[in-house]
Amino acid sequence: MPATDDLTTTRTRRQSYLRAVGSTTLLLLAVADVLIAVANGKALWPVILLLSLGLAAVLWPAARRPAWLTPQLRAAVPAGVSLALTVAATTTERVRTFGPGEVAVLLCLLMIAVRTCSPRWALLCAVLTGGAVVAAPLRFHDAIAVEDALLFTLPMALLTGVFAGLGGYLRSLDHRRGVAVAETRRAERLAMAADLHDFVAHHVTGILVQTQMARMMAATETDRLDPVLAGIEHAATQALDSMRVTVGILRGGPEETARLKPGGNRPLGDLTALAELVDGFGVPTGPKAELHLDPVPGTLPPEVQAAAFRVVQEALTNVRRHAADATEVTVGLAHSDDTLRVTVGDNGRGGVPVPYAARGGGFGIVGLTERVAALGGTLRAGPRDDHGWEVVALLPAARRPDRL
Repeated sequence: MPATDDLTTTRTRRQSYLRAVGSTTLLLLAVADVLIAVANGKALWPVILLLSLGLAAVLWPAARRPAWLTPQLRAAVPAGVSLALTVAATTTERVRTFGPGEVAVLLCLLMIAVRTCSPRWALLCAVLTGGAVVAAPLRFHDAIAVEDALLFTLPMALLTGVFAGLGGYLRSLDHRRGVAVAETRRAERLAMAADLHDFVAHHVTGILVQTQMARMMAATETDRLDPVLAGIEHAATQALDSMRVTVGILRGGPEETARLKPGGNRPLGDLTALAELVDGFGVPTGPKAELHLDPVPGTLPPEVQAAAFRVVQEALTNVRRHAADATEVTVGLAHSDDTLRVTVGDNGRGGVPVPYAARGGGFGIVGLTERVAALGGTLRAGPRDDHGWEVVALLPAARRPDRL
């Protein structure tokens, strides 16, 4: 897991550098446009208006961007102003100016629109923005020969195609990432439903056995029937609760419910199996994991126990994958204020990474987050204060009525 942290930190740092370099480049190119207009004695206000709108559309932080400032609006307004300047340049020489800042801003907005807009809007914005880029050199149609105008227009058309293709490529990557995350969440929901199906089968089997016992006792030992009937009532309540949670999990559609196969050989996990899971970690080689188990209620919902087991299982798997140099691995369970706290930490530095093919798809935490959130809990995974990695899950120890 520290290796994953290093990879994420490196990726974030690289993205920050790229944003800083890109922003600085755009600003310098915009200054160049202003200097070109001043040097040629052209009006400054059209250039400043266009560049202000374009730079705001490109550089406005996403976290502070208002909802009405959609990608299509961000692309359409600067492109519309650019086309208006091109048309105005045919009648007045005062606005006949052109520079690299305008081209760079419009190309960035073209890429953003193709990547993020809906297909219809992406096409419209691509035509509008690309047309503005290609048409901009035509502002000098009467000052240069037609052949020279084409020499300017053709590179603009080539750049437009390149940036549109780049936006389409990034769009495909976003789509593939979204599909992978959605598939991981769906698979995790199916796994949760299968777990709950097994819990229901367990409770129903208990009901059956205790009912058979009650029938045998009805004729000879009626005074001992009450504990048996109480056990049947409790098992039935647990089964109904688990089925209600299953229905909530499977709201994705009946096709997913049909994929649940009764009697499957999926391993069950609960708190009683944690000791065996932790004891078996690191055998025959690797760090020995220690389990610190505070007293927890024996009446925890089975789906909460299964989630706790899966959190520990996934975290220990990630230690093997990403922290092979760890010497200490601790697993802790504590209960307080109707919350079960599950903690898994290690002191690895990621210095002995496993081969790339054995690192997994990177969606284990996504699936666990989905599982924990479906139960009303939270999950956090990140670096520890000194070194190493820690996974912390907070699970509700009692079912909330609004989740039944």
